[in-house]
Amino acid sequence: MKKILLYISAFIMLFFIFPAICTITPKNETYEANAEETKQVDETQTQQEEQTPEKYDYQKYGTIKLLHTETNQVEELNIDEYLYGVVASEMPANFEIEALKAQATVARTYTIFQIINNSAKHENADVCDDFNCCQAWISKDERFAKWNAEEAEANWNKIVEAVNSTSGKIITYGGTPINAFFHSNSGGITESSLNIWGGIDYPYLKSVEISGEDGYTQYSSEVTFSKEELLTKIREKYEDCEIDFSQENCIQIIEFTSSGRVKTIKFGNKEIAGTEARTILGLRSTNFTFSINGDNITFSVKGYGHGVGMSQTGADSLAKSGSNYEEIIKHFYTGVEIIEVNSL
Repeated sequence: MKKILLYISAFIMLFFIFPAICTITPKNETYEANAEETKQVDETQTQQEEQTPEKYDYQKYGTIKLLHTETNQVEELNIDEYLYGVVASEMPANFEIEALKAQATVARTYTIFQIINNSAKHENADVCDDFNCCQAWISKDERFAKWNAEEAEANWNKIVEAVNSTSGKIITYGGTPINAFFHSNSGGITESSLNIWGGIDYPYLKSVEISGEDGYTQYSSEVTFSKEELLTKIREKYEDCEIDFSQENCIQIIEFTSSGRVKTIKFGNKEIAGTEARTILGLRSTNFTFSINGDNITFSVKGYGHGVGMSQTGADSLAKSGSNYEEIIKHFYTGVEIIEVNSL
């Protein structure tokens, strides 16, 4: 009987008591391990807080009313949330982050300029989503549907970063927000506002040179018309236009702007502005030349857009060369300052 009790005691000691003793962690070691984990969590949270800037507290202009032109509905949005859709629509997400920051600041400035100076433009809204009138805008869902699915989330986050990191920043001249025009590609030199839009001479919208734009698809284009097609297009606006193509100067550029764009051009018996010719013929810019070859007239075009203010491809080119968004902005807009909107 004693042997049996001895065997049972040995069994209990071997399989229950010894393993329990071996697996006990000293209390102070458990505390230190938990403390270390807590410390690591705290450090991670601190790093995340440091990387996420505080949301800018707009005292004015923090909310805008956006008119959706297709539905005629007005939507109220936080201005920076609105700008996500503007930047996503106006500039390719694969452009450099500093170019996107410049675009965000330009778009914010343009929006506030419209609110201050053109409040009656839209009856119940500050701006609309038509790029021909105000600025282009696209919803997040629509933008995602057009992007490659594998890149969409990263693209959107990049745009959000560009807007949020410049939140509250606007461009001013003489202490007031500028009319911050922008375009796709200048063809190597921007246009002065004096040469278009009825000759409004904004002191900050002067002609400046920019290199590196020739590497973008927007830099050059060609449009060819037959002689009959060209005359038909001109007559859609000027019914009494006559072009005698047997004459050497049946089409003639009369005057160029200081940036080398067409200011005035003659089609037969009609002299029209280069800006109007661009619209009638569907050219990408007024920086064009032409050649007549047999029955065809070819227009060779440099750049894309009106050419005034910031060139988007020029901004990207400057960013690739190391310029930050403030340097990019001050390259394209003469004599400006970048300030916080709350200081207005």
